Amino acid sequence: MPDTDRHQTATGAIRAHAVMALGFSLMVNILFFASPLYMMQLYGRVLDSRSLETLASLSAVLLLVLIAMAAADAARGRLLARAAARLDRHTRPASLTEPGELLARAVRDGLGQIAGAIEDIRALAGQEGQQVTVACTIGMATHWLMPRLPGFYALHPEITVNVQAPSTDLPELAPGIDLAIRYGTGGWREGVTVKLFDESVCPVGAPALVERLLAGGTGLDRAPLIHVRSPFNRHWAGWEDYLKLAAVARPRLGGQSFNNYVQAGQAALDGRGLMLGWRSISERNVADGVLREWPGGRLDLGTAYFATSARKMPQAAALFLGWLTAAGTSGAPAMGAGT
Repeated sequence: MPDTDRHQTATGAIRAHAVMALGFSLMVNILFFASPLYMMQLYGRVLDSRSLETLASLSAVLLLVLIAMAAADAARGRLLARAAARLDRHTRPASLTEPGELLARAVRDGLGQIAGAIEDIRALAGQEGQQVTVACTIGMATHWLMPRLPGFYALHPEITVNVQAPSTDLPELAPGIDLAIRYGTGGWREGVTVKLFDESVCPVGAPALVERLLAGGTGLDRAPLIHVRSPFNRHWAGWEDYLKLAAVARPRLGGQSFNNYVQAGQAALDGRGLMLGWRSISERNVADGVLREWPGGRLDLGTAYFATSARKMPQAAALFLGWLTAAGTSGAPAMGAGT
């Protein structure tokens, strides 16, 4: 098929996906208000009348709405997954094709309007002042953010931080999300992005395993490996990338595989093999002595962690972003590390 025909076909598919994805996004965000309306009816009608029939009817309607919202969200996800197939993978990192840019602009504009409406409603309801919602990967949340949150609560006990860990390794600044903590090289277009800290990687393993490998003269070319492989972890380097950059020739890359770094980290703690120890994930365990870095194995891939926020954010989110930036640049380990 000529390039022109391919382009026209891709453009038509992207436009169709954009329209349907925006429609489902609008539907999901409208249905989102079912729960607050349910609570209003509960206090306005049920408590006054003490009618169990009214309560049952309202609850049944809410259940149907939540099922419809879940179905719409799943359909939206499938549409966006299909649109992702239009990405140009000929360059690294991945870049959008021209039809993909059309979809990206349409989605950003639509979600931006929805986010603005939600923020206005939250402001009118007076609910935004003491709540901050953060999106990040499960590894970042488990090993870096959550151990440090007690430090934030000590300074701001009146603010509650809600942490969401989506399946993707590149969390979105979606409606209802105040901050998105992301790994990469920066350059995202929506909102305002600030750098938290530089990321680097070094193979790590249980101290007894590392000592045994070194004593036996076993290098990275023959050491047992632990892999993290998932279609949602496209932005992270794997063992193939690391060994290539480290100029280590290895004929086979066998070993255990997991779909997230929490499971892989537990396997490394159990002495099952060496995993790629990103600073954000392994620094606390290395400081505690339960993991050991491979001597001379640390590499800087030119990547970092960033925090992306809306240009206009609630005061609580601004306070949390300031604390988050200071925690990232200080380089101090999490509370309890090394003890």
